[in-house]
Amino acid sequence: MRPRVIAAVLAGGVGARMGAPSPKQLLPLEGRPIIEHSIAAFEACREVDEIIVLMVREYVGRVEDIVSSAGFTKVTAVLPGGGTRTDTSCAALSAMEGAADTDLALLHDAARPLVRPSTIGACVAALGGAGAVGVAVPSADTVVRVAPGRNGGEAVAQVPPRSELRRMQTPQGFRLGVARRAYALAMADPGLVATDDCGVVLRYLPEEEVRIVPGDETNIKVTNPGDVEVAETLLRRARARAALAEVEA
Repeated sequence: MRPRVIAAVLAGGVGARMGAPSPKQLLPLEGRPIIEHSIAAFEACREVDEIIVLMVREYVGRVEDIVSSAGFTKVTAVLPGGGTRTDTSCAALSAMEGAADTDLALLHDAARPLVRPSTIGACVAALGGAGAVGVAVPSADTVVRVAPGRNGGEAVAQVPPRSELRRMQTPQGFRLGVARRAYALAMADPGLVATDDCGVVLRYLPEEEVRIVPGDETNIKVTNPGDVEVAETLLRRARARAALAEVEA
């Protein structure tokens, strides 16, 4: 029997940098809320069995209405997120308490509405040989490590080889037992500072390989006001390509 695949769409933050009166996950993107696009990608992925959504507490009802109107059949719960990304991830794992350690969890930022079902499926496939996987794309820019300058400011301290650098995206996938053990250790650490879930596994379970799944440059994160326009352009292009392919077929 194959493991059950549970996806959590994480929308616990308000997106302060967007400057909008409501959470950015609810902003319109080609006529539908951003979060609806994100959920739809997992709904369309045949490998995903169940979806839970973690939303800012005050807007849980709004997302429940979106789920109902869209007719999503895999969404089993819309729950309040936490005060931080780490808290929201923990809330997602708690919502999966009835699942076995051998089942699979996919954690995805709701602010990445253009994720492809094929990318999600690749994450599931990679978890057949690893306890954790992260979606990533090569860094097109040179990234430097900085240190305090001799006379103030910052100075370049190190230039890591660009060929070794990747930019992480989501979803990030885990065998549930791995994620549970990593977060149990993380939450007991008073010095915990985490920005993503693969980083938690890497830090607290260093014996576990975190495998990389190739991502896509279109899987952008909507963070700043201009990102919505970029996402709409990418979405229109994707639809045009799909329509052309259908005609040619």
